[in-house]
Amino acid sequence: MDRKLSSTRLAADVGGTFTDIVLEHAAARFSTKLLTTPAAPELAIAEGTRNVLTKAGIGFADIDIFIHGTTLATNAVIERKGAKVALIATEGFRDILEIADESRFDQYDIFIEKTRPLVPRQLRFTVGERMDVHGAVRLALDEAAVADVAKRLSTAGVEAVAVALLHSYVNDAHERRIREILGRHIPEVSVTISSEVCPEAREYERTSTAVLNAYVQPLMAGYLARLAALFAGEGYTAPIHLMTSGGNLASLDTAMRFPVRLVESGPAGGAILAARLAAERGEDAILSFDMGGTTAKICLIEHGRPLQARTFEIDRQSRFRKGSGLPVRIPVIEMVEIGAGGGSLARVDPLGRIGVGPDSAGAVPGPACYGRGGDRPTVTDADLLLGKITPARFAGGSIRIDAGKAATAIATVIGAPLAMAQETAAFGVAEIVDENMANAARVHAVERGVAIAERTLIAFGGAAPLHAARLAEKLGIARVIVPADAGVGSAIGFLAAPAAYELVRSRYMRLDRFEAGAASALVSAMALEARGLAQAAAGGRALIERRRAFMRYAGQGHEIEVTLPERDLVAGDAMSLRAEFEAEYTRLFARAIPGAAIEIMSWAVLATTEVRAPARLPQGEPRPSPSPSTMRRVFDAQLAAAIDVPVYERSTLDVGARLTGPALIIEDGTSSLVSSSFDAHVDAGHALVMTRKAHPPK
Repeated sequence: MDRKLSSTRLAADVGGTFTDIVLEHAAARFSTKLLTTPAAPELAIAEGTRNVLTKAGIGFADIDIFIHGTTLATNAVIERKGAKVALIATEGFRDILEIADESRFDQYDIFIEKTRPLVPRQLRFTVGERMDVHGAVRLALDEAAVADVAKRLSTAGVEAVAVALLHSYVNDAHERRIREILGRHIPEVSVTISSEVCPEAREYERTSTAVLNAYVQPLMAGYLARLAALFAGEGYTAPIHLMTSGGNLASLDTAMRFPVRLVESGPAGGAILAARLAAERGEDAILSFDMGGTTAKICLIEHGRPLQARTFEIDRQSRFRKGSGLPVRIPVIEMVEIGAGGGSLARVDPLGRIGVGPDSAGAVPGPACYGRGGDRPTVTDADLLLGKITPARFAGGSIRIDAGKAATAIATVIGAPLAMAQETAAFGVAEIVDENMANAARVHAVERGVAIAERTLIAFGGAAPLHAARLAEKLGIARVIVPADAGVGSAIGFLAAPAAYELVRSRYMRLDRFEAGAASALVSAMALEARGLAQAAAGGRALIERRRAFMRYAGQGHEIEVTLPERDLVAGDAMSLRAEFEAEYTRLFARAIPGAAIEIMSWAVLATTEVRAPARLPQGEPRPSPSPSTMRRVFDAQLAAAIDVPVYERSTLDVGARLTGPALIIEDGTSSLVSSSFDAHVDAGHALVMTRKAHPPK
C-alpha cells in the first residue's frame, strides 16, 4: 500500500493457536508471537500490541494504521460455534441446503457423510413469492406469511436469519422487504440477504454463502466491536482495517456486515507476502507454504500474483475432495488448507497406523510440551524430541517448553502401541504430517495442471521453516526461501495489501444480442457501490477500477474471465469481447469453437488502491558464515538418523552468508532446518535461501 514512509503500522493475525503481532515504526520492525485467547481473542491482540509498542518506545495513540486478519469465522463454522440461525426461502425451496447440487463427492461410497447444514430443518421457513429469471414479479410477496415467520423465529430464540429467494440476484425487492418486516418484529435479530452478500446465479451456492454470513455475523460483530472499544480505550484513534479472503482490506463496518469475506483472511496475508517475495526475486512459479499451529496452507503463485477463485469450501468432510464441504461464493485467494499444524494431534488407528490431524490441541490446552494440561502428542512435541526446536527460544521465550511431557505423550500414545523407540515414534509423526502436506500440494498442482517440482517453495509461519526442507525433498523441489521474520509472515503480508472491494453480480446476456446500454448501466452502478465500500478503507487514497465479465459458450457449466474496457460499453464491444473470450478459451483449452454462441453470466468490478511493484533485489556478495553458536543432535529424515548439526543465530547471518547443510538456524518466531540435501545462503532481502545440492545424500 502507498503510505507515507514515516507512518507507524500495526498488523495482528489471530490463528487457532497463536496470535502474531507486527509493528513497523521508524524503518524498524518489531514482532511478537503469543498464544491466542480463544474466549476473547482481542485480549491476546492487546497484550501483543503492548509488547511491541514497548519495544518501539511508543503508545497506542502513535499507531497510524491497524490491519487485522483472523480465522475466528472459519473456526466458528468448523467447530459449530456460531449463532442459532434460520433460513427464509421461496416456497418450495426449503431443502435447498440438503439437496445442494445433487452431486456426490464420492459416488461409490454408500456411507458417504456430507457436511451437516448450519440450519436444521425445523429452522428453515418458506414464504410465498416468485421472481422470474429476468427479475419480473410472478407472485407478489406474502407479507402476512413473513410476519408469521417472524413470530416463530422469536419463539425459537433465533439469533440470526438468512434470506435467500429465487432469482433475487436480478431483483432484490422481496428480500429487502422481508428484512424490513423482520426488523419491525424482531429488531434484535441480525438479518443477511443473499442479494447483498452474493448477488449471483447458482441457488445453492448463494444460499450457502448467505447462511454462512448470518451464522458468523453476531459472533464477528461482537468481537470486532469489543476489539474497537478496547483499542479506543488504549488511545488508538485511527480506523481498523480487516483483511479479506481475497487479499484486500475492508473497513470495520464492511467486515461487520459481510464477515463471510473474512473466513480466509489470515492465510490471504501469507499469500500476499509470498507474492511480494517472488516479485522481488524475479520468481515466476511459486508454491507458498504457510504452516502455523493449527493448519497448513498451500497456494500457487504465478508471475507474482496468487491464483484467485470465486468459490471455495469450508469444513470439508473429505480433505482433498471437492464437494465435501460448505460452498462459499466470494472472491478468494485460491489455496488448499489442511489440518496439519504444530498443534495437530497424533494417534494410532485400529490398523496400527500413525495418523496426524486434522484435530488440533489449539492454544488450550496446547501440545503436551506446553505443560498446560495437554497429554496427547502433537507435531510440536515430535519436532522437539527430534531436536528441531530450541526450548528456550520457542515463541521468543514466552512459552516454557517441557521436553519430558512431550516424551511421555509420544511414548504413551505412539511408541507403546507400536513397540517403537521414542525417537522412531517422533519421526513417524513428523513424517506422516509432512506426507499429508506433500500430498495436498500434489493434488492442488494436478488440479491446476502445473509441474510442482519446477517451483520455488516459500515457507513461513511458526512451523513451516522446520518442515520446508523435508516437504521440498518429497516434492522434488530444488529451491526454498524462508523470509526474515517468517514466524509472523501472514501479519507482515497484511501490511502490503491494498484497500479494495470486489463486487460480482449475475445478469444474463447473449453476446449476439448484446445490450450495451443495459450492461453499462449495471457495471456503472456496481462500480459506484464497490467504490463506496472500498473508500472507507482507502483513507483518502485514489482508487482504480478493474472491470470483468464471466463468459462461456452457451450451455456450458462454468465461465472464464474476460477483461472489460474501463469506460461505458458500446455495441461494437461485442466483437472485441468475443475475440478476447476466444483467445482466453484457446489458451486454456487449446482451441476455440468457431461461430458458437457466447453468453455472459456475471459481471465484476474491483475498486482498489494501487500497489507499487517492489524493486528487484540485487545479487548479494558471497561471504563466509559465522561460527555456529553450538552443536545439536537433530534427526535428519533423509538420512533416517540423528546427526550432529551446527546451530546458528539468524541475527548473526549477514547478507551473502553461506552455510552447508545440515544446519539449524534459530530466531524468536521460528527455526529453519536446512537438511542434509540442501545448502543455504542469505540473499539481499535477508531471506534464507536453500538450494538442493548437486549430489544430495541418500
